[in-house]
Amino acid sequence: MIRAFCDSDREVIIDIANRAWAPIRRMSRNALGDKISDLLVGSAGDSRSKGEEVRRKTENAPGDILVCEEDGKVVGFICFTTDNEKKIGTIGNNARDPECDLKGIGQQMYQAVFEIFRKRGMQAARVITGLDDAHAPARRAYERAGFNRKLTSVTYYMEL
Repeated sequence: MIRAFCDSDREVIIDIANRAWAPIRRMSRNALGDKISDLLVGSAGDSRSKGEEVRRKTENAPGDILVCEEDGKVVGFICFTTDNEKKIGTIGNNARDPECDLKGIGQQMYQAVFEIFRKRGMQAARVITGLDDAHAPARRAYERAGFNRKLTSVTYYMEL
């Protein structure tokens, strides 16, 4: 069941975010090294930085978050934004609980957000993800959801 976020979901989705992003944080640290990784994740550290990002979203735009609930337990979440000027809806942080083996959670959440985008008058949807191996499952999920056009880029870093 997909439903609107409520305050009692906050700690659960923060925990899901932190656990779901663990492989991505490991990949980033391996690729970028400690100094740049520490700058990017801030004081929260690798194990809590994504959760803190999601916490800020729950505090600043709780109406732009949905959760997926199965048998009374939150098993996924999705954040999004809409740009009324450009008419583009953007899927942001989203994840399925890594310990949940249910299939199709992401697809259900994407379809629910697409419907919100349509109701808000959006004419296109976008999502941004990494090109590395850690993001491969996300890329496959977005392609299954219908994302079929892309621009690729590279982000370079250097220590000063």
